[in-house]
Amino acid sequence: MKIYDYTVKDAQDNDVSLKEYEGKVLLIVNTATGCGFTPQYDGLQDLYDKYNAQGFEILDFPCNQFANQAPGSDDEIADFCQSRYGITFRQFKKIHVNGDKEEPLYTFLKSQKSGSIGKSIKWNFTKFLVDRKGNVIERFAPATTPEKIESKIKELL
Repeated sequence: MKIYDYTVKDAQDNDVSLKEYEGKVLLIVNTATGCGFTPQYDGLQDLYDKYNAQGFEILDFPCNQFANQAPGSDDEIADFCQSRYGITFRQFKKIHVNGDKEEPLYTFLKSQKSGSIGKSIKWNFTKFLVDRKGNVIERFAPATTPEKIESKIKELL
């Protein structure tokens, strides 16, 4: 399978085919609203503002698997992100990124690029960079800030 073969649920529980993003550079991130890395939303929004018109998209997947740091409903998470960080990129339904209930998209992403602890996602704000052809180019650790990824995004655009 390829990344464009997956369908995910947006924050309003609508099906979204990733074919919608074909030909775009993607940054796919599992996020949490109560994490030490949550301020990275500012950097993510900055990247989105700079590069969206050139074909860059951020896909935000809230995840509550790590220390219960995203306990709210999808609506509460979206409200928090929009009011606190001015998020305008698309947010999706809260998911699992590891284990028996993991989102199939994340099974695919992890099969393409392993991290420091193997295939499992270590923590919130793990990031996957995908090129315009749907290839998973790189996986970034949670501590890697959006600003440190900017040059890689520019190369792909």
